[in-house]
Amino acid sequence: MRLTFALAMGLFLPSVSTHAQTAGVWPSAIHGRVTDQTGRAIAGAVVSGICATHPVSTAGDGQGNFVLACASGLRLADVVASGFAPRTIDGSSNLQGPIVLSPSTVAQQVSITAARSSSPLGEIAKTVSTLSTQALHDYPAVTLDEALRQHAGFELFRRAPSRVANPTSEGISLRGLGSTAASRTLVLEDGAPLNDPFGGYIHWNESPEQTIESVTLVSGGGSDLYGSSALGGVIDLVPITPTATRADLSLAGGGEDTSDLQATATHHGREVSELLAGESLRTAGYRLTTPILAGLVDTPANVRSQAYRGELGRRDNPTKRFFTTGNLLNEDRSNGTPLQTNATRLWRYLGGYDLPQTRWSAARLRLFGSDEGYRQSFSAIGPGRNSESLTRLQRVHTQELGATADTTVHFGSIVGVAGADVRDLRARDNETPISRGTPSGLQAVTARQRYIGGFGELLAQHAAWSGAFSLRADRASNLDIFQTTRPAGRTSAMPTPDRTEIVLSPRLGLVRTLGARANVHASGFRAFRSPTFNELYRTGQVGQEVTLANASLLSERATGWELGTQLTDRSHVASLQATYFWTEINRPVSAVLRSQTATSITNQRVNLGQIRSRGVEVALALHPARPVSATFGYQFADATVTRFAAQPALIGKLLPQVPRHSFTAQITGRNLRLGELTFATRASSRAFDDTSNNFPLNGFVALDLFGQRTLSHGLSAFFLVENLTGRRAQVARTPVLTLGSPTFAEAGLRLHLQRAVQ
Repeated sequence: MRLTFALAMGLFLPSVSTHAQTAGVWPSAIHGRVTDQTGRAIAGAVVSGICATHPVSTAGDGQGNFVLACASGLRLADVVASGFAPRTIDGSSNLQGPIVLSPSTVAQQVSITAARSSSPLGEIAKTVSTLSTQALHDYPAVTLDEALRQHAGFELFRRAPSRVANPTSEGISLRGLGSTAASRTLVLEDGAPLNDPFGGYIHWNESPEQTIESVTLVSGGGSDLYGSSALGGVIDLVPITPTATRADLSLAGGGEDTSDLQATATHHGREVSELLAGESLRTAGYRLTTPILAGLVDTPANVRSQAYRGELGRRDNPTKRFFTTGNLLNEDRSNGTPLQTNATRLWRYLGGYDLPQTRWSAARLRLFGSDEGYRQSFSAIGPGRNSESLTRLQRVHTQELGATADTTVHFGSIVGVAGADVRDLRARDNETPISRGTPSGLQAVTARQRYIGGFGELLAQHAAWSGAFSLRADRASNLDIFQTTRPAGRTSAMPTPDRTEIVLSPRLGLVRTLGARANVHASGFRAFRSPTFNELYRTGQVGQEVTLANASLLSERATGWELGTQLTDRSHVASLQATYFWTEINRPVSAVLRSQTATSITNQRVNLGQIRSRGVEVALALHPARPVSATFGYQFADATVTRFAAQPALIGKLLPQVPRHSFTAQITGRNLRLGELTFATRASSRAFDDTSNNFPLNGFVALDLFGQRTLSHGLSAFFLVENLTGRRAQVARTPVLTLGSPTFAEAGLRLHLQRAVQ
């Protein structure tokens, strides 16, 4: 099937050529090269212009080199490449040297994500980081969540990557705020939420990797613009748009019987543009349980997933756009024993319209929805981990419908942004307890959640000062809750009263520019997160750690502030971003120990009194010479329980799975003949796996390697090695110790074909 899909991608573009095409024949030509800001070649860039009176164009090769058939008379030339801002240059003098392009989405996407405005607004009083296409692709990572770990403040609930982890443990933690199954960070793609509608966690395999152009991370509370789930920040996945006729194919294989096939085809016509993409990831995985304690029931945790994406759209000018998108994720997982498995089938659909921007205004509209089926099985492990018995089966079905709209209006030096959202979720959870291999009844819950919110923001700039004030009001409702229990042939039904909360989320920020290369900013905010279906109604299990639901949970409320600076040297060789943050969450949802044996742990989700995370995050980028670049990141987060009347002994304890110190570094060297090589490291200090801090997880250092080399026009080879030292990080104690990835290696080929502009 995978070979058939790859052939279909190739047949989708029968007219694609790997050679440059030109109009006319000229006695001599102009030679040049296109690179990014670090000196890395941009393959397939299209250079076009008018030579005398004749149009000419060409596409660059895999090293960024191009030949434009024009002897003289070329005044202006347009240079276009996917993922980069187009550039118009003087053709008479500037084509002979390297043509440097900047990423297309960085400046605009920072504004869209951080200020929710569809037009750039200048300096933002928030800490924002953007990972470009190159930063994502040139990092030793198999899945997207692993690539995002080059940002020091990014952590999943547990240290294991998504290629082996249960999806219900893949909530995001930014700035040491922690998570449970649910994420305290909102993930968006093209304006629509990607957090799982039932549990709030993230399916990292949902979007084919080749369809992601860049990722923007906004740390700190974002509820003033996005409502619930943005308590800790916002991560925006920026998808590619069909702006050229091209095809991309990637084939990779590696250890643990891993294979990864990706194929993408786009067509850009005068009236309509199309995209078709797919990815198939399979891995046999590895055993999670530490070898000292592993028994006969311990098998490799693994995943078999397929993700498909299609898009149909029309763009009449650079700002007016209409599109529809469909996405399908289908995956099966083994969670480390023969009887512990889960599977997900998730459909998403999205329609959007961007109104033409004028000098005074811009607006966007998004309609989205999803339909998800999820199943999971749980078991009990016998002494010595040599026997296993099924304990429960779960089936979950969730449906989602939503809409979001925003508009931006300019009044001289003042900009107003306003918008509204609505999101309706419906879920049914069926749980079948198993006793001695026989079903012993049924526990079912049907429920509905509805979020309605509206916001307004004013941004102003005067001389070296700029500021922003935003306010959002949300109505979060739990509706139509009905619980059914059928033990031993009897049926009992228990309706639960509806519940509604109205929340106000303000934010105030100021920026002071200090010349052309420095600024300082300060901001304060309130944010919130409503409990998910998963936290309210579903019992979960990871290993032998069972977490009970709690239908009485209240929303989390956060108050925070930050003070930061950005510095860039005169020659743009180095840039520094540093921020001090302080966030306090009242009524945080956390898993608190209820009972424990030598082989099992039982927790229950409760609202703690208060937690606080305060610390510093620093990001440094160095480009001392174009063949070499380096980035460094560090986060110190003192995240502790500060109040809990029910269990005072927890006060002062560190939050589960949150280390005090996190460090990342990447050093990349590039050579036109030899290719490029990236060394990456991640380090984390000790953390704990429980609220009581009884189960420590040692700190770790991981060294990774990535390399790639262009073989011919459009064709390159790459390899990656994760965990070069082979020392496995401690992931969890449930109470049995589980470990992270051993040394893992993968190699593959990437093919890029692009039709030259006529």
